[in-house]
Amino acid sequence: MANHKSALKRIRANESKRLRNRYQTKTTRTYIKRLEGITDKAEAETLFREVSGMIDKLAKKNIIHKNNASNKKARLARHINQLAE
Repeated sequence: MANHKSALKRIRANESKRLRNRYQTKTTRTYIKRLEGITDKAEAETLFREVSGMIDKLAKKNIIHKNNASNKKARLARHINQLAE
């Protein structure tokens, strides 16, 4: 158990940050799955802009690695390019 007041505060702060990170990651994953299920190219492109921003935000806050974010976006872009017009 923590022996200092600052250590107790750090435990509380870490838990709230963990929950926030988990929520943002889960929401982004849901949007990615939604995007992968779309068959209309125009609709997929509009959703891709939103999902791309969400992924960039996760990378910026170091929730995921920047290379991981780049790979996710490239994979989604490849999926969209394969859709028929």
